Amino acid sequence: MTIQKATNITWHEGALNKQDREKLLDQKGLVIWFTGLSGSGKSTIAHAIEEELFRRSHLSFVLDGDNIRHGLNKNLGFSPEDREENIRRIGEVAKLFADAGLITMTAFISPYRKDRDNNRHLLEEGKFIEVFMKVSLPEAEKRDPKGLYKKARTGEIKEFTGIDAPYEEPLDPELVIDTDALDLEESKNLVIRYLEEKNIVKKV
Repeated sequence: MTIQKATNITWHEGALNKQDREKLLDQKGLVIWFTGLSGSGKSTIAHAIEEELFRRSHLSFVLDGDNIRHGLNKNLGFSPEDREENIRRIGEVAKLFADAGLITMTAFISPYRKDRDNNRHLLEEGKFIEVFMKVSLPEAEKRDPKGLYKKARTGEIKEFTGIDAPYEEPLDPELVIDTDALDLEESKNLVIRYLEEKNIVKKV
C-alpha cells in the first residue's frame, strides 16, 4: 500500500464534473486495461482500437508501457517494487484520463494481479475493462518483436516476465483474447463488439 507522505493538502472540486465532460464528448470515460506477456499484442491491438474509435468520432488515448518509461516513469526499473509503482502511477493517470471523459487504453505487462485489482478499485463499477491478451510462452518467444526473450534467455536481461519473473494471469477478466488463435482484426473486433454491447460505443 502506498503511504500518503504529503500533508496539509486539500482536494479541490472543479465547477465541471465527469458527467459534464462525457456529455460534451458524447461518450463514457473509462479504462481498458490490456495485460499479457511481452509479445502478446497489447500495444498493437490498443492502437488498432484507437484508430477504429477515432473513425467513429470517439476520443481515446493509449498509455503504452515503453512510452511511459521514457518520461513519467523513467526513474523506475523492473524490480518487483518498481513494477508495482509503475502500475500504480499508470492507474492514477488512467483514472484522470477517464475522469476527463476519454476512453483510455493501457498496454502494460502489469504482471501482478494485486496491482491490476488495485487500479480496478480506483474506478466506478463497469469503468475498468480488463483484457487478458493470452499467448503461450513459445509463441511469444517466437514473435519476440523487440528481441527481449532472446536477451532474457542468455542472461543479458534479468527479471524478465515469463522467464525469471512471474506473470499472474487474471482470474476474472472482462475479455480473454487468445492471440495464438486470433489475428489482429479478429482480436480488435472482439473488443469493439464488447464496447458496443455495453453501450460504450454506438454500433455502425
